[in-house]
Amino acid sequence: MKYLLTAVFLMFTKPLYGETYHFASINYLIEQEVGRIVLTEVYKQLNIDITITPLPGKRAQFEATTGMKNGEIMRIFSYGEENPATLRVPTPYYYLETTAFIRKDSDINIRTAADLAQYHIVKVRGVKHTNNITKGLKHVEDMDTTAQILKLVSKGLADVALTNKTDGLMYLKKLGIKNVMHSPSLAVLDLYHYIHESQRHLVPLVNSKLIEMKESGELARLIKSAEEQVMSSRQ
Repeated sequence: MKYLLTAVFLMFTKPLYGETYHFASINYLIEQEVGRIVLTEVYKQLNIDITITPLPGKRAQFEATTGMKNGEIMRIFSYGEENPATLRVPTPYYYLETTAFIRKDSDINIRTAADLAQYHIVKVRGVKHTNNITKGLKHVEDMDTTAQILKLVSKGLADVALTNKTDGLMYLKKLGIKNVMHSPSLAVLDLYHYIHESQRHLVPLVNSKLIEMKESGELARLIKSAEEQVMSSRQ
């Protein structure tokens, strides 16, 4: 019944959605590339056109929270607590694993977030999950891309690279780096779509569609297809 009501609402309000909505994503991150494919299809099923612009993390946040963009495609839960001008679509549609990447020949043993404190850590600038896990640590450097942080660890110029597990593994393969391995995941975090408060009418529509696609199994199939597409493009 709720899906029928959503469809009826869309039918009678479609003129309000004649415009194209513009969202930001974080550039160079694998999970964000998967999200761009998935979220575009979610909106397509709502008969709503969107564009997605990849930006550095801090720039994406600035444009989403000031209304320059209509939101961000994919962020963790705490992003919404820190940025009240954006509204979290309640249903998560993907996840990430915060993971440490280290040289195989090192004596470094990372099992928990507490183990990070003594090491020189590199991470991608503006990414919330790695910002959160390194908060208060002294030896942390920001870089622009996952490729950069993995190369630094590979060359022995940093102890630990922090990123999403899938992101790190894919870049290791792409770069041909064989002397770096990953630790057990330090955190598993749901990922949510965020919409600027000025477009709050989109939140229940997108949420209902995500629930519908989850329950039917369509979302899982779409995510698998998107992952394969992104992986293929990286080879």
